[in-house]
Amino acid sequence: MNARRRRINERLAELYQRHVAIEDESIDRFYESGRGYYPPEDAGDERHTFGICVADLEGEIYGVGHHDQAFAMQSISKVFAYGLALADHGSDHVLARVGVEPSGDAFNSIVLDGRRQRPFNPMINAGAIATSDLVSGKDSREKVQRIVEVMRLCAGNESLDVDRDIFEREWRTADRNRAIAYLMRSHGSLVGDVEETLAVYLQQCSVMITCDDLARMAATLANGWVNPATGARPLPAARVRDVLSVMFTCGMYDFAGEWAFDVGVPAKSSVSGGILAAIPGKGGLATFSPGLDPHGNSVRGVRVCQEVSRRLGLHVFARDDEDALLGSASPTA
Repeated sequence: MNARRRRINERLAELYQRHVAIEDESIDRFYESGRGYYPPEDAGDERHTFGICVADLEGEIYGVGHHDQAFAMQSISKVFAYGLALADHGSDHVLARVGVEPSGDAFNSIVLDGRRQRPFNPMINAGAIATSDLVSGKDSREKVQRIVEVMRLCAGNESLDVDRDIFEREWRTADRNRAIAYLMRSHGSLVGDVEETLAVYLQQCSVMITCDDLARMAATLANGWVNPATGARPLPAARVRDVLSVMFTCGMYDFAGEWAFDVGVPAKSSVSGGILAAIPGKGGLATFSPGLDPHGNSVRGVRVCQEVSRRLGLHVFARDDEDALLGSASPTA
């Protein structure tokens, strides 16, 4: 093991130890409040699961904790479906159907932008359903295949696929998403078959990934849609600015403003406990911990990203001379 890898691994281990020890009270209080997006019996011991992974732009990856444990992408999948819709149709066409404004509401709110009768942005459920509708394909099967292929290329992992059991569970409990979809169809912001579009959306959410995969995906975004490890370009470079901009302002549910103020990097979270953070020109950071806060974001994941951003000056508006993610931090970082 070379000195740089050893140094980064040591710092990741220190970071992990600081945050794995947080009290579970805040997590338990959220589940017990009845506001959890998955019931406590579904969470079980998963609320104690925790992993961190970093991928740099040289193709190297560093992980600690449960960084290789698989979980469903859920809302993080919205990033890649949106990028594909932009590649298929261009920003003007997509913008006519899905806005780019933070909603200030919960991710699953049954509400549209009253001025344009379209979803506020593609990072909430309404916008993501519309985005899935926009992905080109002769049927839902082809659309799902295209979205999954983009994910595979971004992660450098050909084995990524839809978990059928998770999809079936999502389909059985899709009443709220179904209500959102029919509302959009009534206003013309969804033009395809509602049930087929829902099937696409729920299957993309059911793709299984690890924290390692997520970090590589983040690094691919940070590298202008070029996977640093494989050299693959899943989507055109012209579309990465649009995706990162929406992630920065809308990617963390109704916590997005505070995230932009405090952490200051493009990111996307999921109710399965994952967070993807892309640091343009530097690399990707991913965390996995299913204990959620009232916004639906991972408690440990948010805290890790806050600490890393502060210590390394990663905020987009910070003055920073760091040359590599975690690679030139002080020994105590």
